[in-house]
Amino acid sequence: QVQLVESGGGLVQTGGSLRLSCVASLRAFSSYAMGWFRQTPGKEREFVAGISRSGLTTSSADSVKGRFTISRDNAKKTVYLQMNSLKPEDTAIYYCAADLNRVYANNNPTYYDSWGQGTQVTVSS
Repeated sequence: QVQLVESGGGLVQTGGSLRLSCVASLRAFSSYAMGWFRQTPGKEREFVAGISRSGLTTSSADSVKGRFTISRDNAKKTVYLQMNSLKPEDTAIYYCAADLNRVYANNNPTYYDSWGQGTQVTVSS
């Protein structure tokens, strides 16, 4: 079982930036496609961005394209989510997730094997 620990969330004003980090506790981190999801109360978990095992292929939701960037450092076993031009509708708990079975990240949360505990992001208007 992979342990994932997110950090970097917080309170920011509209238009501000945050950088989320997710550190994984496993040797074969580069064997996992990684994803970032978010969730607000009463709503389903929503795909935000994903990155392939190698880090060469990324994908993101239309709602964050051009504003959020996912990246990874396999040597540090860490995946990042750089969030710029934040909007109040970006307010959510953000989770990172690991998928051992696929090379490329998928936007379906059921494909992911392990999840972090989440980090709160709040964007004030």
